[in-house]
Amino acid sequence: MAKCDEGYRCDVCGEDVTSIVVSDLYLRFVIGELDPEVLHTSPERHLRCNPVLAQFIEHENFEPIAAEGEFAKPLLDADYVRDRTRLVTRGYERLLEIANTEGDRDVTTYPLPEVIDRYK
Repeated sequence: MAKCDEGYRCDVCGEDVTSIVVSDLYLRFVIGELDPEVLHTSPERHLRCNPVLAQFIEHENFEPIAAEGEFAKPLLDADYVRDRTRLVTRGYERLLEIANTEGDRDVTTYPLPEVIDRYK
């Protein structure tokens, strides 16, 4: 596994982020919210340590989480919640695919197809 895939300390709880499937950093990269140029310099955190993002993951392998406060899903526009849930869940599914791929991986292939297209 590449050094960048081995994990970093979570800037919220201080514990190691030991897998790409629990990485807020890589999820944001995969869905196009983090420029590849700053991937290696951006702070890391567990998905669970960022409930504002994690609340949009709807997948059988991810225990649902609810954000509190003004960014909680129930307080947001229904169309936004639907679209955001689709995108973030697809990103989470992509992390699962990446984690199940053996051998060296090219980080430029991690993002969703439409995100890769934006970088071309």
